[in-house]
Amino acid sequence: MEQFFIPLLLSFLAGISTAIGSMIAFSVKKFKASYIVLILGFSVGVMIFISFAEFLRTSITNIGFFYANIGFFIGVVSIFLLDSLIPHVYKEEKSGNKNILEKEKRSCKLKKTCILLTLGITIHNFPEGIAVLFSTLSDINLGIMVAIAIAIHNIPEGISISVPIYYATKNKGKAFLYSFLSGIAEPIGAVLALLVLYPFISQFILNFMFAVVAGIMVFISFDELLPTCFKYKESHLSILGLFIGMFVMSLGLYISG
Repeated sequence: MEQFFIPLLLSFLAGISTAIGSMIAFSVKKFKASYIVLILGFSVGVMIFISFAEFLRTSITNIGFFYANIGFFIGVVSIFLLDSLIPHVYKEEKSGNKNILEKEKRSCKLKKTCILLTLGITIHNFPEGIAVLFSTLSDINLGIMVAIAIAIHNIPEGISISVPIYYATKNKGKAFLYSFLSGIAEPIGAVLALLVLYPFISQFILNFMFAVVAGIMVFISFDELLPTCFKYKESHLSILGLFIGMFVMSLGLYISG
């Protein structure tokens, strides 16, 4: 079991860096609408850049264009079906107050967006945990570099999760918990890989999973995050946030790689 301790520890440390992002987000005392738009745009930039520049690119390199893109569109279709199953429930207009109704609709939409955002990042953290595990088992130095890279981009992911959830619920504890749990998916993925997948997993399966995750994250970005941003007056800030997110992720990957 000693040979598995360091891989599991690295996956745990990389995963909980989402909590660091959450704490950074809470250092700002009061969030305005412009902040949430900027952060949601930042989330889009983070997820799209990771999807195309890291996950899909790596998958294409290792298993080929055809299989990687099959995995990508499986991810798109799967999250589309999941999104279709999530009820779009808004309270009926009974009082005749359109402003109240619109506020309720926007709050419900934001909560649904937060659920899908957290789900998408949590799902993609599972194969990241597996990646840390197997890279460390093959070469501890490689495993450390992979863990550092994942930890760096998990920090903005923690911000991306905690801020929208706090804005929708006004509950810092819930926002921090969601952010923390999304990161815990990485060591859980590593443990499951040891218990279930270790005898069967291959480089093909692992890289196929990365392509699937890329499809999930791209769908969430375009179907949920950006449309939510455009409902606010400061929607132009979402595009600024998008490119800031891409820049931060590219810088983080460059430094760690």
